[in-house]
Amino acid sequence: MAANARPRMPTLAAHHREPPLNRPDPDDVELELFIRGLQLRHGYDFSQYARASLKRRVQALAIATGSRTIGELTSRVVRDDVLLPTVVSAMSVPVSEMFRDPPVFRALRAEVLPILASYPHINIWQAGCARGEEVYTLAILLEEAGLYDRCQIFATDFNDAALAQAQEGIFPVTEARQYAENYLAAGGAHTLNHYCHAKYDHIKFDSALRRNVTFANHNLVADGVFCEAHLILCRNVLIYFTNPLQDRVLGLFRNTLVRGGFLCLGSKESIDYSENAREFVALNRRARIYRLGAPSA
Repeated sequence: MAANARPRMPTLAAHHREPPLNRPDPDDVELELFIRGLQLRHGYDFSQYARASLKRRVQALAIATGSRTIGELTSRVVRDDVLLPTVVSAMSVPVSEMFRDPPVFRALRAEVLPILASYPHINIWQAGCARGEEVYTLAILLEEAGLYDRCQIFATDFNDAALAQAQEGIFPVTEARQYAENYLAAGGAHTLNHYCHAKYDHIKFDSALRRNVTFANHNLVADGVFCEAHLILCRNVLIYFTNPLQDRVLGLFRNTLVRGGFLCLGSKESIDYSENAREFVALNRRARIYRLGAPSA
C-alpha cells in the first residue's frame, strides 16, 4: 500500500452480523395476548389448550366477528361483555353424533353395563357433552339394557349455548341417516325412529329420554369433582388439551369414580402417558374403556 494511501473503511458486509432473531409469528403473539386477556377479564383459562387447534378457532372467530386481526378481537373481548357468549361457543368444540364409533357402544353394552347392573343406583357423568348427541345415546343404551330407571346422567359442558341445545334434543334431519346407521351398528334393539320423530327439517328426541338427565355448566379446566360416578364418558375432549392439563383432568376423573368405576375416552385418546395410568386397568383398549383399580369387596 502506498505510504500516502488512506486505509479503506470496512464495509457493512465486512462487519460480524448477528444471527437473525427467531421471532415468533405475530399471530402467535396475539394468540397469547388473547388467551391472557380472556382469562384476566372473564376468568376463562385456555392457556393449557393445544395451540394449533386453538389458533385455528381464534382465527375463525376473528373473521366471524369482523375483526381484522386477533389483536383487534382481543381488544373487543376485553371491553365488550356482550361478545363473551360468542367467544365461549367458538372456543368449545361441540361436534359429535349419535352412537359415534359404534364398536365403543357395543363394548359398553357387552362389557360395562352388565357390571353396572349390580349397583342399586348408577351415576354417569357425561363430561363435555356438547350439543347432547351422546347424552341421548347413553339414555337409549341404558333404556334398552333395562337400567335407565335407576340411573342418573350428569351432562356437563362449559358452553351454555351447547347445553341449551342439548336440553332441547333437536338435531338437523340431515344427520338422521348417519345416526340411524350408527345406532344399528352399535347393536340397537329397534330403529332410531322408536325414540324420535321428524318435523320440518329436524328430528326431536322423546322427552322421556331426559327424565334422568341433569344438565349443568362445568369447566374441566378450572372446576373440581362434580359427582360420585360409576361411569364417566369424556370422548374427544382431551385431544384439545396439553399433556399437563390432560393429566390434571384424568386425576379429576380418578377422584370422581367409585372404586371399580369405568372411564371411556375417545378413539384417539389414551391414559398411558399419564401419572394416573397406574390407577386404571384397560378393560377394552381398542374402545378406550378403562377401570379404576379393583372393585370394592
